[in-house]
Amino acid sequence: MFGFTEQQIASFGLTFGLAGFMVYMLFIVWNLARESKAGRTGTIVLFFVLGFGMLGFIAKSVIQRWMNI
Repeated sequence: MFGFTEQQIASFGLTFGLAGFMVYMLFIVWNLARESKAGRTGTIVLFFVLGFGMLGFIAKSVIQRWMNI
């Protein structure tokens, strides 16, 4: 399709699709903090705890690129 291989299209979709999903998840966490009136400390805790999984996924991708896997 348009001169791209299936692997290139899948890689593009995975990269930008997951990035968009992560941004949406950050919006959900922000909305949760706002609606629950968590305050500054509570909001920081929510972002740290709920965003920790996303940080692990990003770290995995960086390590894979660094090690050329």
